[in-house]
Amino acid sequence: MEGFDVVQLAHAEIYTPDPERTLWFFKELLGLEETAREGQSVYLRAYEDWYHHTLKITEAKEPGLGHIAWRTASPEALERRVKALEATGLGEGWTEGDLGHGPAYRFRTPDGHRMELLFEVEYYEAPPEKRSKLKNRPSKRPLRGVPVRRLDHVNCLCHEVTPNRRFFQEVLGFKLREQKVRGEGEELGAWLSVSPLVHEIGLMRDATGSKGRFHHIAFWYGYPQHLMDLADLCVEYDIRIEAGPGKHGTTQAYFMYVFEPGGTRVELFGDTGYLIFDPTWKTVVWDVTNLNDLEKSTIWFGGQLPDTFYTYGTPPVREKAEV
Repeated sequence: MEGFDVVQLAHAEIYTPDPERTLWFFKELLGLEETAREGQSVYLRAYEDWYHHTLKITEAKEPGLGHIAWRTASPEALERRVKALEATGLGEGWTEGDLGHGPAYRFRTPDGHRMELLFEVEYYEAPPEKRSKLKNRPSKRPLRGVPVRRLDHVNCLCHEVTPNRRFFQEVLGFKLREQKVRGEGEELGAWLSVSPLVHEIGLMRDATGSKGRFHHIAFWYGYPQHLMDLADLCVEYDIRIEAGPGKHGTTQAYFMYVFEPGGTRVELFGDTGYLIFDPTWKTVVWDVTNLNDLEKSTIWFGGQLPDTFYTYGTPPVREKAEV
């Protein structure tokens, strides 16, 4: 593999059964800008996202993950990764693209999460009234809610973490930054990236034993105070806060988790966590059989995570009816 062929989380699509209220949440509370509508889908971006969109919201019967898109470093890098994906048998073929980007190659993870690789993207061009005086900012900071700055990462629930983590490392070239294990052989979580960010994707074991579910999408603030400001608005406007504000030991993330009205968990990332520039970085391993690792990997400070953090994902698990 030639360096990093996959270089960036480009966008994600989520499904919602309540598009009107989901859009209200992302636009009015988180300050995302709508860039387009087509069919049952709406395309949005944060004010420091450079592309046409980083979030696609599509109406559906129940919440869930539509797909996650990754950008490659070049057309040649895209072709190399497509060949690698085809060799796994997990490739699903090319699409002509979508609003905001060119041809994309669709595939699934071993657990079944839908993803795509692309290279050609459309850059956002702000109209005159939304152009920022900061030349390194693609649009003005909005006046709505507590606006997030950019898309940060995604997190997927897995029936088994290990085969999915190996897929990202061996087929797509991700680096394993942190890992949560129990004893010698049980992998509970993995945090991987293709950049100095500590993670662009997290993989967590699904406590329900399900396959292919989505845990959360995360947006970045950069300032912890914004989590306090947003928490105040969430309480005022009846948005459920699942956990936080607090800080994870794993990734050093200053976090808050909420549920948007359609049912998807959203993490608000209050700072950078930490950045990795070491080319020979050694994976940080937390062994939860050790009391310190068990406690501090999950919560460095703040309240404990509820059981729903490990059991709730989208689409929801359907309970079997009693006979």
